[in-house]
Amino acid sequence: MEEGKLGESQWRQYQPYHSPFDPCPPRAKRYVVPPNQMMTFQSSGLKQYSPHEALRRGTLWPDLYSPYPYGEREGKR
Repeated sequence: MEEGKLGESQWRQYQPYHSPFDPCPPRAKRYVVPPNQMMTFQSSGLKQYSPHEALRRGTLWPDLYSPYPYGEREGKR
């Protein structure tokens, strides 16, 4: 899976309840689902990053990489 699509596929969005008496406009909330939540087990033989790349990304396995874009806040893109 492409890295850009990988990071985007981990984002979820929901619309919280908005009261008719609330003066503020409704805003969608966004959150990240870590990739380890989608894996039932870690099989042997998974693709691995090089040691330098693994240190930069914070994980040895690309399947468990989850990018957290700097400055990303809920609802802002």
